[in-house]
Amino acid sequence: MSTTAELRARREALAVQRSSGVARVSYDGKTVDYRSVAEIDRAIEALDREIAAAEGRRIVRQVRVTTSKGL
Repeated sequence: MSTTAELRARREALAVQRSSGVARVSYDGKTVDYRSVAEIDRAIEALDREIAAAEGRRIVRQVRVTTSKGL
């Protein structure tokens, strides 16, 4: 299992490459090619969950639904 520092380093590498528009990410001597920005986003979300679990906390997602009738 990876340490929190390693997970944070991976997440940072993904975030930097995502913001630069590059789909190839290298960390820990490994290179991963992603097919889309959405795939990078999913990898970042997965790392966020792993980091939270390693720190003994949960990520709480809230969804707010509003409806209206007509205008």
